[in-house]
Amino acid sequence: MFNKLVIASGNAGKLREIQQLLAPLKIEVLPQSAFNIAEADEPHCTFVENALAKARHASLHSGLPALADDSGICVDALEGKPGVHSAYFGGEPRSDDKNNKTLLNALVKETGRAAHYYCALVFVHSHDDPQPIIAEGIWAGEILTEPRGTGGFGYDPLFMDLNLGKTGAELDLDVKNQISHRGQALRQLIKKLKNLQG
Repeated sequence: MFNKLVIASGNAGKLREIQQLLAPLKIEVLPQSAFNIAEADEPHCTFVENALAKARHASLHSGLPALADDSGICVDALEGKPGVHSAYFGGEPRSDDKNNKTLLNALVKETGRAAHYYCALVFVHSHDDPQPIIAEGIWAGEILTEPRGTGGFGYDPLFMDLNLGKTGAELDLDVKNQISHRGQALRQLIKKLKNLQG
């Protein structure tokens, strides 16, 4: 079993969630910034392809096994948008506030507000790993008409879990990690890693 892992992300919120979920495995989790690794290009139209590109990039430049996440929010009324473009839906420079305002403006004339978060996680032992481990998670909910809560990141203040009646920004991190798309995908990935180890 490896004891060090690089996370192919510069997103502080993602890093916090992933580090907390991996803590029981006693693996040292390092952000790619610890190696001065620039963010990889994400030219693909699917979450899985972008996550794989990021994982290979981080592993190549760190020499360590790498874990990459590509995730976003998909809104039914917008035919799945913003999807893979979630991080920069509001344009450059990227900001959660701009992205959330752009999403609300796009939904002004829409009646249906069903949406889901999707996460693809990819783990590679090395940059040229021929058998990347892939896991996915989906968190269903709906988009509110105004933000609620101060926690989380991304679209969390607008995304409401219908079972709990709370937005992602109103949930404690422990609760969010139990139900979120990233939490689901990471638990699935950990199970696959353990199976590999025997």
